[in-house]
Amino acid sequence: MFIIGGSLGLDRRVLDRADYKLSFSRMTFPHQLMRVILLEQVYRAYRISNNEPYHK
Repeated sequence: MFIIGGSLGLDRRVLDRADYKLSFSRMTFPHQLMRVILLEQVYRAYRISNNEPYHK
């Protein structure tokens, strides 16, 4: 499960329960754009881990 925080971040209780924390940037992205960026990175990792081409 992935949880995307808002522009003010996440509540400390959420962060304390997380198994892993991932930051893409110190910049603030629109929520919808961050979902696309996250999906692309998961897809990229899947392709690379299965020894499949990612780029042309």
